[in-house]
Amino acid sequence: MFESAELGHTISKDVWKKEIPLLREGLLEAQLDLCQSKKFSVIILIAGVDCAGKGETVNLLNEWMDPRHIETHAVRDLTDEELERPPMWRYWRVLPPRGKIGVFIGTWYSAPLLENVSGAIRNAELDQRLESILRFENMLCDEGAVVLKFWLHLSKDGQKKRLKLLEKDPGTRWRVTDTDWEHYHQYDKFRRVSERMLHFTSTADSPWTIVEGTDPFYRYLTIGRAILAALRARLDASPVAKQDEPVPPLLPSLDNLSLLKSLDLSQTLKKATYERDLEKYQGRLNLLTRDPGFKKLSVVVAFEGNDAAGKGGSIRRIIQALDARQYRVIPVAAPTQEEGAQPYLWRFWRNIPRKNHFAIFDRTWYGRVLVERVEGYCDRKDWLRAYGEINDFEEQMVRNKSVVVKFWLSISEEEQLKRFKEREAIGFKRYKITDEDWRNRERWGDYERAVCDMIDRTSTDIAPWTLVEANDKYFARIKVLKTLCERIEHALGQKS
Repeated sequence: MFESAELGHTISKDVWKKEIPLLREGLLEAQLDLCQSKKFSVIILIAGVDCAGKGETVNLLNEWMDPRHIETHAVRDLTDEELERPPMWRYWRVLPPRGKIGVFIGTWYSAPLLENVSGAIRNAELDQRLESILRFENMLCDEGAVVLKFWLHLSKDGQKKRLKLLEKDPGTRWRVTDTDWEHYHQYDKFRRVSERMLHFTSTADSPWTIVEGTDPFYRYLTIGRAILAALRARLDASPVAKQDEPVPPLLPSLDNLSLLKSLDLSQTLKKATYERDLEKYQGRLNLLTRDPGFKKLSVVVAFEGNDAAGKGGSIRRIIQALDARQYRVIPVAAPTQEEGAQPYLWRFWRNIPRKNHFAIFDRTWYGRVLVERVEGYCDRKDWLRAYGEINDFEEQMVRNKSVVVKFWLSISEEEQLKRFKEREAIGFKRYKITDEDWRNRERWGDYERAVCDMIDRTSTDIAPWTLVEANDKYFARIKVLKTLCERIEHALGQKS
């Protein structure tokens, strides 16, 4: 794969002087068009061999383009804040919005590559990590982003010459570290692993461009031309009439066709039993958060359910047992303008809690396969692919020792109508009822089918759904608290 990048490509100074003004003008015009149109975001990865010119290339891109609309992220050692979240959190939180360009020097490929070279992970785990990265990049492309990946290559002799040249100059000596020389001595292994990685992750939507790094003029022009071509191709593309794309049919699961109808909504608790159990499970939850092992965990609690099913009441009973410094309640509504300019899961990724903390979501990332599906707010292909993206999101949280607890609170149509009328009649509850709630009732059957599909496709061994019979609020609250305690106890290795 690297052979074509080792042929000694060069650019003469005459060509450089002639092309640079035109290239810079073209890049600035394309960047302005992107900024004004806000049609898509651009993500540029600059990776490659040590001392191949990654830093200089990024500096020049910032010089050539308007720095107000280009965000540069140099990936270094993990901070304490980043260590407490899944590895991809540090990238999700800095993704550029539509209309902006994000440049990453050192990328999401760096860690798996280095860990494989050092022997920390084997090839099988490397491939799993790369598959996860591919799903991430496919999601970015499906969300409309342009992903450009550049690998700056040097031959072994070329890298050695570059290191010695930098060391010889007092002005650049500081740039050569012991790590650079260690990597040089492992050059052949780095090359094998890099080739494996590049072959595995070069796709039609986000291919790698391998650039020889010896001649800076050649390197800069090659990358600049590629960026300009990609920007202009997307910006100048004729709008295509929206058509229904062929997508696989969503086959119903025989097990879940009547899942909600099979719930026994008549279950109740007497008030005295409720008050006794409430004290019991709130105390149990509080003690769990003080267990020494809890410092290594985080908890993500996701609440979904019918309108007026009692999500807010259940959340209040949870937080009554917690230290106020230890949790956040995140109410989820329609995306803001900022959130709408990012990939769908961005606003949820940014709220992943750190260790020893809770994040409690009142409505969740499942909105895409519920309200957005039923109300037609997104294309069919978008909510269909969301099942896999959501499962991947939750798996990454669990791998990072998050306890993901998901509740669906279910009530009958009759009970919902009763609660709606009660909310309209009581002054301090009137804010809870909206015209949208009444409209949603008219599509009860559509939502029921969407919920059954959601549970069937996203209830996994590591992040199962708990269905809560919520016609009786006392029963629902205790089931929620008990389930939450059991899931945390399981993560701590305690017996329930």
